[in-house]
Amino acid sequence: MNVTIYDVAREANVSMATVSRVVNGNPNVKPATRTKVLNAIESLGYRPNAVARGLASKKTTTVGVIIPDISSIFFAELARGIEDIATMYKYNIILSNSDQNKNKELHLINTMLGKQVDGIVFMGGDITEDHIKEFQSAPVPVVLAATIDPTNTVPSVNINYEQAAFEAISRLIENGNRSIGFVSGPLDTAMNNQKMEGYKRALQKGGLEVDEDLIFRGDYTYQSGHDGFTKLIEQDKQPSAVFVASDEMALGVVHGAQDKGFKVPDDIEVVGFDNTRLATMVRPTLSTVIQPMYDIGAVSMRLLTKFMNEETVDEQNVILPHRLIERNSTK
Repeated sequence: MNVTIYDVAREANVSMATVSRVVNGNPNVKPATRTKVLNAIESLGYRPNAVARGLASKKTTTVGVIIPDISSIFFAELARGIEDIATMYKYNIILSNSDQNKNKELHLINTMLGKQVDGIVFMGGDITEDHIKEFQSAPVPVVLAATIDPTNTVPSVNINYEQAAFEAISRLIENGNRSIGFVSGPLDTAMNNQKMEGYKRALQKGGLEVDEDLIFRGDYTYQSGHDGFTKLIEQDKQPSAVFVASDEMALGVVHGAQDKGFKVPDDIEVVGFDNTRLATMVRPTLSTVIQPMYDIGAVSMRLLTKFMNEETVDEQNVILPHRLIERNSTK
């Protein structure tokens, strides 16, 4: 049977209120009494009931984290940043995978709220009106991580995806490339639309036409990157460089090129996005946009703690710095 606060009070011969004060670190307890209660807790193996404490304080010190896929290196880095800051501020994490499925995302939001979490960090793709309604009606604060709210009403932490894509394409143009392909992520998300805008803006500024045949819509998987390269080289105007919306897809592009007998970067240059560990595992190593995944997770969690503790928040939509790191997949 579970040991209760009543059992501890009886063992220590004190009131349950005194046990509660000791457990919660209240200094208004005599040292001798505190020692007696702590000894009783140790001998009985008592563990405070977090749910009961939460009902009393109306806080559970628990945060819900909803991410598309914990097996993804990208989201795993984000989750680690969240976890480290949560631990620093003494919050526990409930982590759920949404598979970037809208119905599952909405269900998980309500499941988290049913578990009485104190706040939610949400990572997803397409933020719809239904998402916004759930976030705004939630009784606890919500922060988006590496996720764009088109209405700009929900607190969030991101980078400037449009500018990052613009800089990557501009660098490829500086390298002398006049035909640049783009393997994008799903274009039903604001993030990928911003990358697309940056791609097109750089081409236009460089005096190049936007050729829709050189755009392949991938799904972030390695296979879609591989398929994307095969599709791009079938065009009349083959690209001499490819910008890819994620590192995992970029690996697919690199291997797709090598499978077809192309040399990277001599025959075709490749730039990825995210700077995950995969970027240094492939050969040649991958030039990529550094998106600080760990920092996005950490800053998201810190922003959430400010809202949960009613601290002053100067900026609820945080944009972190990015940069392009050049390795061996570009000249």
